[in-house]
Amino acid sequence: MAALDGLRILDLSQYESGPSCTQALAWLGADVVKVEQPGIGDPGRAIGGLDDYFMMWNCNKRSVTLALGTDAGHETLLKMLPHYDVFLENYGPGVVEKLKIDYQDLKAVHPEIIYARVKGFGSDGPYSQYKCFDMVAQAAAGAFSVTGEADGPPMRSGATMGDTGTGTQLAMTILAAYVQRLRTGEGQLIELSMQEAVTYYLRTIFSGSAQGQRVVNRMGNGVDPLMTLYPCAPGGANDYVFIMALTPRMWEMVTKIIGREELFVDPRFADPALRIENWDLLYDEISAWTSRHDKHEAMKMLAEAGVPVSATMTSADVYNDPHLLARGFIEEIETESGDTFRMPGFPAKMSKSSVAIEAASTLGVHTQEVISADLGLSGTEFDALSNSGAFG
Repeated sequence: MAALDGLRILDLSQYESGPSCTQALAWLGADVVKVEQPGIGDPGRAIGGLDDYFMMWNCNKRSVTLALGTDAGHETLLKMLPHYDVFLENYGPGVVEKLKIDYQDLKAVHPEIIYARVKGFGSDGPYSQYKCFDMVAQAAAGAFSVTGEADGPPMRSGATMGDTGTGTQLAMTILAAYVQRLRTGEGQLIELSMQEAVTYYLRTIFSGSAQGQRVVNRMGNGVDPLMTLYPCAPGGANDYVFIMALTPRMWEMVTKIIGREELFVDPRFADPALRIENWDLLYDEISAWTSRHDKHEAMKMLAEAGVPVSATMTSADVYNDPHLLARGFIEEIETESGDTFRMPGFPAKMSKSSVAIEAASTLGVHTQEVISADLGLSGTEFDALSNSGAFG
């Protein structure tokens, strides 16, 4: 049995923040039914070649289409609702109110529903009506301001912290609410602000702000030459290795590996303050060694000596990384068309629960299956519902 077998989720989310949440829960065993707009679907279906973006966030879900703007579509959704534990949406400001599917509307039909929503800036406060996407949330949370070179402009992260970072926190909160409901029988409303969710990831950086009394400045790849990026052979744009020698023992091992053991007792590099003062000298010593090795060789030699280090992996490196392949993290799945699709899998591994990854579904392919089962419809009754315009 999968860990979340029996948990049912009605997923009206789109793009990434909501879908990343529900995909994680699906990979833990939940039955996720994705409700999409007829003929169009989740706008994420149109992003990226061959639906790669959509595939990344919508595996193991069943797709149903409903025309929520019609009376028949809206009524069908409300009839389906009591069969689910969780309802999730991440629409922009005012949409669920217009569609009459906000928390109060659904609670009236299903009092025990766990209603989860993602909003860019939350549902109250001065920014509540502002639209938001991942990078907007990063900027609003302060992430841009601490990313980039010290003398350069603020910079966004390549990782989608605003979307998937929020979705991950939402998944955790949904599970907490589900456990609480099992104990009390009560549902509840869950809301995550993307701005606040990204700020959560910046606590370590913000700990240096004297509780907001001063600005934390950008440091690029680090200020200590034992915690920074070094160039490797053959000198390409991504040929670098990041070394993080935090302890004296690690620093000693760096000197041994690069063949300059005398540097460990050199008074110019005796402590972090002196290393920063003599940055250029130490950086030149270490980079002279790293530049003679490719990033994977440098990583292997230093890591095997006990030094925390990594090559700067590209997307191609990650997909072909021998370690990730050995652990089965890069999954190969078969799509509905019979093609194969390779993607990173789910990082959590459970000894008593396992769910095979299944390709994202084509738009509306499960409409009849899900709705007929939920509402107990015969084929004739389903056809009549279809003719009423419920499915567009």
